[in-house]
Amino acid sequence: MGDRNLNDEGPNPFVTNIEADTLANDNYRTTRWTGSNIQLTLMSIEPGRDIGLEVHEHGDQFLRVEAGRARVQMGPSEDDLNFDREVGDDWAIFVPAGSWHNITNIGDDPLKVYAIYGPPEHPHGTDHATKAEADADEHHHH
Repeated sequence: MGDRNLNDEGPNPFVTNIEADTLANDNYRTTRWTGSNIQLTLMSIEPGRDIGLEVHEHGDQFLRVEAGRARVQMGPSEDDLNFDREVGDDWAIFVPAGSWHNITNIGDDPLKVYAIYGPPEHPHGTDHATKAEADADEHHHH
């Protein structure tokens, strides 16, 4: 499956098998479609690792788990994550704007998810092989 061409096809009109794309993605983060108002990213999170506690003030976020098991935490502040759920394959996660959130891989295999949110957060064509690379890039941009 890894031979799929996972380039950022935005902002052109585009269709794709999103499940196959998500499962084929081995990068921590790959932008798949970047438009004016929304962005699609594919994510692969190693067992025991997480996305990292974060908040997006201006946009809601939708994530879908294609493979793996995840712990989803959300709340009004960094130290009040009062929403705590476990999800698995085919579950969807909705993160309201302004909600602190983290997603942790609690399974034995890579957690494969895709996320759709607006406005776009990452430059068109962003590929981060690892979370460390993503963190370094984000610190560079802020």
